[in-house]
Amino acid sequence: MENGVMMQYFEWNLPNEGKLWTQLKEDAAHLHEIGVTAVWIPPAYKADEQQDEGYATYDLYDLGEFDQKGTVRTKYGTKQELREAIEALHENGIEVYLDAVMNHKCGGDYDEKFPAVEVDLDNRNRTVGEPREIEAATGYEFKGRGSKYSDFKYHWYHFSGISKPENPDSAEHIFRILGEGKSWSEGVDGENGNYDYLLGNDLDLDHPEVIQDLLRWGMWVAGELNLDGMRLDAIKHMKDLFIKQFIETVRASRGNGFFFVGEYWNQDFDSLENYLDTVGKELHLFDVPLHFKLFEASQKGRDYDLTDLPNDTLTVRYPQNAVTFVDNHDSQRGSSLESQIKDWFKPQAYGLILLMEKGYPCLFYGDYYGAGGKASPHRPILDILLDARRRYAYGEQNLYFDHPNTVGLVRRGDAEHPGSGLALLLSTGEDGCKEMFVGEERKGRLWREITGCTDETVTVGEDGKAMFRVCGGKLAVWVQQD
Repeated sequence: MENGVMMQYFEWNLPNEGKLWTQLKEDAAHLHEIGVTAVWIPPAYKADEQQDEGYATYDLYDLGEFDQKGTVRTKYGTKQELREAIEALHENGIEVYLDAVMNHKCGGDYDEKFPAVEVDLDNRNRTVGEPREIEAATGYEFKGRGSKYSDFKYHWYHFSGISKPENPDSAEHIFRILGEGKSWSEGVDGENGNYDYLLGNDLDLDHPEVIQDLLRWGMWVAGELNLDGMRLDAIKHMKDLFIKQFIETVRASRGNGFFFVGEYWNQDFDSLENYLDTVGKELHLFDVPLHFKLFEASQKGRDYDLTDLPNDTLTVRYPQNAVTFVDNHDSQRGSSLESQIKDWFKPQAYGLILLMEKGYPCLFYGDYYGAGGKASPHRPILDILLDARRRYAYGEQNLYFDHPNTVGLVRRGDAEHPGSGLALLLSTGEDGCKEMFVGEERKGRLWREITGCTDETVTVGEDGKAMFRVCGGKLAVWVQQD
C-alpha cells in the first residue's frame, strides 16, 4: 500500500464506556481523509473484568456477545458494534488489524490442584524449594458462551506457569507447573533466564491441544471479523516456532496478503534480527530500537548525537519488516514499559517516521487525539505531516545525518506524483541550516517551508542544491512552491 499509515486506535486510559467501536465507525471517513490506511484495534474479546484493556484475556471467542464476567460488552463495546466499525473502515479503504493476545489467560472460573515448583523471579530456570501441590484458578468453563464456536475447555495442564501470592499480604510468586513433558518453552527471550512467563496463567505452547485451539481461533476470528491482519502481543514470551506456525496457518486460510506485526519489546537489534531469522521475513516487527533512540534524543536534547539515530534499527537494516512508531500504549506515561518521548521532540520524531522512505509508520491515538481525557497538542502538526506524506513523500531518499544536532533527508519525488519531493530537517540544538541536493531539474525553483518554522523561501541553485533552514529544537519540512 503506497505511503500507508497504520493508526493504533486506542490508548491505555480510555474510559470504560463501551463506546470505542461506535466512535471508530463514525471516525472512519475522517481517518481516510488524513491518510490512515489501516487501523490497529485493541483486544476485542472478553477479559477478566469489563474495565480491563483486553490484555488480561479470559475468552478469545467472546467478542462482546455473551454474558460472562458480569458483562456482555467489552470495555470497547459489543460484537455487533465492532462489526459495524470494521464495515465502515472497509468502506473507506482502511484495513483492520486485531490485537491478538495468546500468551496467557486470566480470570479462571474455578480452582484446581496440581503439582508445581516455585522459581526465582530473576532466573526462571532456577527452582526455589521443593515441588509441591498448589491450588489456583486454572479451570475455564466459559458458561456464558458454552460450546458455541469452540467446545474446548482449559485446565491446569494446558498452562506452563502461574503467579500467586503465598498469603494475602505477600508479593506474587511464580510457579512452574509440573507434569510429563512440561517445562518452559524454548525460543523465547533470554531475559530472566527464560522469559516464557509474563503474567496470569501462562499458556503452554508445547501442548498440542493448546496449539490446536489457538490455530483454530486464529482462522475463526480472521474470518468472523473479516480482518486484514493482526498485531501479535508479547511474542518475546512465546515459543517462536508456534508464532511461525500461527502465521502460516492463518495465511493459508486468509491469503498471503494477511498482515502480521509482532511486538518484541527489546531494544537490542541483534535479538530482533535473530527472531526474524527464525520466524521468517514475512513477519513485521515494531522498530523498538528506533523508538528508544528517539526516546533518548528527547531526554538528552542537544547532548544526543543525531548521527547515530539510523544505526542498528530495523528501518535501516530490515526496512521491509519494520513498523515504525513514536509511542504506544506500552511506552506512554504510567505504563509498565514507560518510555514516553517528550512533547518537544514528538514533531521531529513523527516527521522522521512519516516522511522517510522506509518503514511502515504507526500513528498513536494518544498523540493524535489525546490521552487520559486530555486533548493532544500534537494534532495540528500531525495533520501537516500526514498531508505531506500523501502529497510529497515519494521517490529516492538521500540522508544528511552528518551533524550531531542538525540532520536532514531529501525525498526526490517521482513522475507519478507531480510536485512531489521534500526536504526534512530536524534540530535538537540552535537554529541550523544544511545544504542539500534536490535535483538539477529543479534549478531556479522556489521552495517553501510548510510547518510554520519560517516564512522564508529558498531558490534551488544551478547545481540542484539549496540551503534549507530549521529553527532550534524544531523540524522544518520544505516543499516546492506551487
